[in-house]
Amino acid sequence: MPLDRTMLGTLAAGQMQALEEAYGDEENVQLGAAITIVEVIKQDGDQVQTIVRTRSNVPDPYRRVGLLQQAAHQILAADEA
Repeated sequence: MPLDRTMLGTLAAGQMQALEEAYGDEENVQLGAAITIVEVIKQDGDQVQTIVRTRSNVPDPYRRVGLLQQAAHQILAADEA
């Protein structure tokens, strides 16, 4: 079965829309790092396997981990609000 790209494409388009609305008029803003995280669920009979895939334009693994930690803090802070 081919993978449906719709979910990932819709999510990326929504993120770009939100970024343009928040920062589109500012001349001193540019995009920096980008990281995608995708959960792949693979089922083979009764066995279910979850695989997490990431892709990034950040070569430094310590910076990637720091960005992921910052994202986790923001997610948890938003849930508390």
